[in-house]
Amino acid sequence: MAVKPRPAPATAPVPAQAVPDASPQIALELLVHGVGGATPEQMLDDPRTVCVAGDDTAGIHRRARDADAERHPERYRDAPVPEAYCWSNLTSGDSSRALWLLLLPFMVANLAHWMRPPSARTRLARGYEVTVRILALTLTVLLVAAACEVALDIVAWQCAGHAGCSRGKSWLGFAAATRHGWWSQPGRRLALAASVPFALTALLWWLSHRTWYAYESQRPDVPSTPAPAQPAPGTPAMALPGFWYGRRSVAVLRAAHTSAGLLTVCAALTVPALRYDTGRPGLLLPVLGWTLAGVLAVFAVTACVVVARADRSESGLDDTSGPAVARVLLAGSTALPVAAVLYGAWSRPGWASHGRLPSTQAFSAITVGQGALIAVLAVAAVLLQRRRPPEFAGAPVAMHGLAGPAVALLGCVLGGVMSGGVAQRTADWLDRGGTPGRSGSPLTGPPAVLSWEASVIPAALLLILMVAAGALWRLRRRQAGLCAEVDAMYPGKRHDRSRTRRIAGVIARAGLTDSAPALVAVVGAAAFALGAGAVAGAWAGAGTPGEAARHAPAAVSALADTAQSLGSWLVGAGFVALVTVGRRAYRDTSARRTVGILWDVGTFWPRAAHPFAPPCYAERAVPDLTWRMATWTRATGGRIVLSGHSQGSVLSAAAVWQLEPATRSRVALLTYGCPLARLYGRWFPAHFAPTRLRDLHGDMRTWCNLWRRTDPIGGPVGVSPGAPVDVGPLLDPAAYGRDARHPLPEPVLGHSHFQADPAFAEQRAELLARLRRP
Repeated sequence: MAVKPRPAPATAPVPAQAVPDASPQIALELLVHGVGGATPEQMLDDPRTVCVAGDDTAGIHRRARDADAERHPERYRDAPVPEAYCWSNLTSGDSSRALWLLLLPFMVANLAHWMRPPSARTRLARGYEVTVRILALTLTVLLVAAACEVALDIVAWQCAGHAGCSRGKSWLGFAAATRHGWWSQPGRRLALAASVPFALTALLWWLSHRTWYAYESQRPDVPSTPAPAQPAPGTPAMALPGFWYGRRSVAVLRAAHTSAGLLTVCAALTVPALRYDTGRPGLLLPVLGWTLAGVLAVFAVTACVVVARADRSESGLDDTSGPAVARVLLAGSTALPVAAVLYGAWSRPGWASHGRLPSTQAFSAITVGQGALIAVLAVAAVLLQRRRPPEFAGAPVAMHGLAGPAVALLGCVLGGVMSGGVAQRTADWLDRGGTPGRSGSPLTGPPAVLSWEASVIPAALLLILMVAAGALWRLRRRQAGLCAEVDAMYPGKRHDRSRTRRIAGVIARAGLTDSAPALVAVVGAAAFALGAGAVAGAWAGAGTPGEAARHAPAAVSALADTAQSLGSWLVGAGFVALVTVGRRAYRDTSARRTVGILWDVGTFWPRAAHPFAPPCYAERAVPDLTWRMATWTRATGGRIVLSGHSQGSVLSAAAVWQLEPATRSRVALLTYGCPLARLYGRWFPAHFAPTRLRDLHGDMRTWCNLWRRTDPIGGPVGVSPGAPVDVGPLLDPAAYGRDARHPLPEPVLGHSHFQADPAFAEQRAELLARLRRP
């Protein structure tokens, strides 16, 4: 059972002068768990624990008998005091957080910012980052535009304006055109429906603002000597004091993206009314409409400029709220909806809704604009990769530096598919099972580009299944080739074919992680081709896939209708599956290990490109670890073994980078199941390339990394040949069959239970022996 937190004596360590003779001898083992999380009782292997610092979201725990260890250092001369930092509730907890998965495109776009290849060309690197931020802005516009398409176009304009669709829908009957009531005019129906995208934009702003204070507002440990305004060349960005404190940049981006969302809704209200007013008798409404459209255009350009200039200030802790233009932009954007609603709801008795709203061009423009930005991003990435600094030459980089553009492309495709699928599914639902756009249907349906994007979903899934089948075939071949190596790992044993194949299969599946760049490249190329085909089909003037195949043979026409309907159903099923898997991942530890790998990688990075992405847990966890190590070593003069597993090893390395040299000299790093080189070094080379890890090892006194071949996530760090860091590969399973020491079959541990290996205790003891007081 967990004991409630103790009062201040357990939270604040005893000052060094209270134990002047013995305090330098005390040592602390600070455990940091990884993906999947762990309870304090599991980490400390004791049912009675106390929380000595922090809260239920992230806290530091000890065994109850160790709560006052600093007062009795003589008890801990032979072993360190175990202490667990539990941060799992930063990424899990209540199952309602699974709704964050619906903002997956935003998180993916934010990842592209951190995948920039390393380069000394600051202008080109800044151009890469600006391009990613503008691309992220288009995703916000796409999401809000999709909400406008569903609420304003499909529901308020098409369905409420047609008697065949609004009949029998009591929730829509009061605004139906056949009622001839106050809400029956098209402009007023649109103004009412605009409350949905307005509320969505407000919700995104509120979530971003609230999660900043809950997760990312923790100030890092301020160095005793002020950091220079311009860091020295070659200084790792993660060693800068403001890296994990992006208050100003997030505030500026939040203001710009909120403004962009509000401006998108205002444009969706203004453009249809302005098209109707233009050429009609009277001068007042056209003048008001064009004036409002001009103001919207000026604000839109201003939002792009603000996003382009929202650079991160990492050399210091910037608590400012950003430039005044960002605040003025947000204030003006919150006032414009009132003007847009009043203008759109103005009485126009002769106005009737037919066809679609003029949104087809908007979605096509967004798709083409995203494609152009990705092309610019790819060119910048190639130039950066070709002109890497000498110290980064030869470092393994995923997709030869094109990982960022490929991931950004996947984010855009994911956003487009989700938008198109939701719009198509809504139209199919309102059409009572018919096919929108075909004869006999009361609905024209969503814009053609969205229908085409929904229709290519079955083809994309078929391609992914083909790639998965190829990967499975290669896995079987790899498993067969590893059997001889597995037998050689256990000499002198009586080998069993099934046992050997089982171990070889685990090693082969663990190696699939290294094939991720090829998979992303194939899926990205296919997504680009299918997306280009969708835009081309929409621009060809043929309408939806069903309309395009109207005069084709019956088989082709049926196939087009099937793809269009199946795509919309697949998106609906995808949303349900996404939320279901997310909720299960927050409740079930095994499911969280499966889903949480990519999720924890994505939310590890600060929100540098998209403020509406899920919050960054590292902006809370890294300052927590840094403050704990700095204050504890200053108060006790003791030594610390920072023990990180899996994602905890990444947090530990990031925290060590933030320490001052005097504190870092008292800290040893013990990592296991560590993805620093295998995943982060390849996908985020500017921050975790081998030269960065070598610098980290050079700045520390001791570092040891344990790894296994059966681990699908962790691997060797591979730095400092003269002073090896890696210990392994550890034998897994510990025994091939039954013997006197292992009377029961030993399981394959893979990514877990490193502390059960004898090498763990040996390396920890060696680190403590090598670590001396400076």
